[in-house]
Amino acid sequence: MYGQPAPAAPAYGQAPPAAPAYASAPAKPAQVLSILSLVGGIVGIVGSFFYFGLLFSIAAVVLGFIAKKKEPASKGMWLTGIILGFVGILIGVIFIIIAIIAFAVLASYGNTYGNY
Repeated sequence: MYGQPAPAAPAYGQAPPAAPAYASAPAKPAQVLSILSLVGGIVGIVGSFFYFGLLFSIAAVVLGFIAKKKEPASKGMWLTGIILGFVGILIGVIFIIIAIIAFAVLASYGNTYGNY
């Protein structure tokens, strides 16, 4: 401080005084559920075009709502996971409906190979 004498230097051969200990930065809370929700939503969107993304999308929505309660600080990740999960569910359901309609149309033709 200003106006106070400087501390005396240690004598020759003696160790300098220890530096004051500083507290480490507080650890951030784990964001595992939010990250899993986000990754599940992304995989669900991509996988919905191949008929396996519906499971990942449902998992993304469930994990997103759990993370909403347990990890409110990581709102961006769990919210994106929830949105992508619902979009993946929508795409998956649309593709399943299209597949059912396509199979029904193909089945209605029956075996007409030899009939002219």
